[in-house]
Amino acid sequence: MTTAPSPRRRGLRPTRVAAVLLLLVPVIEIMVMLAVGQAIGGWPTFLLLIATSALGALLIKREGGRAWRALGQALRDGRMPARELADGIVVLVGGALLLVPGFVTDVFGLLLVLPFTRPIARSLLAAVISRHMVAQVEVFGATTVTDRPAWEQQEPPRGPRRSGSSDEVVEGEIIDED
Repeated sequence: MTTAPSPRRRGLRPTRVAAVLLLLVPVIEIMVMLAVGQAIGGWPTFLLLIATSALGALLIKREGGRAWRALGQALRDGRMPARELADGIVVLVGGALLLVPGFVTDVFGLLLVLPFTRPIARSLLAAVISRHMVAQVEVFGATTVTDRPAWEQQEPPRGPRRSGSSDEVVEGEIIDED
């Protein structure tokens, strides 16, 4: 007896979402620019667009440098730089949005680049990643899902841990060759 193939899941695919955004964002940006232009005038609107792009470039340089230095420090400390990589991704996407001319993309770019709103963006990034690439572990035949990404954990683990039920002691000697 053969089973019928499962029907293909029809959901929002990232490529479809990207295609819709590529069509809608320019239309929305032009509508907002026209509204701002009617409210404050053409030249002030143009100068405001130039100013937001320049501010975006400065913020990218500053916050991108901070994210890069934090990544290097994490690697020098010998720890997994999950939070730093997430910060780098968020700053990169926010910077790209800031450099695109338009007011709507500038607002979203600022929300991604600013240090006090970046944790929210990191959480959203973690949600998107966990929805698409869920880490699964087989435990006694059942599938379980890890709950939070490493950068959202309160305190990173420090050194080896011993279980509370273990009475086993391993003796050894540390030899420092320095």
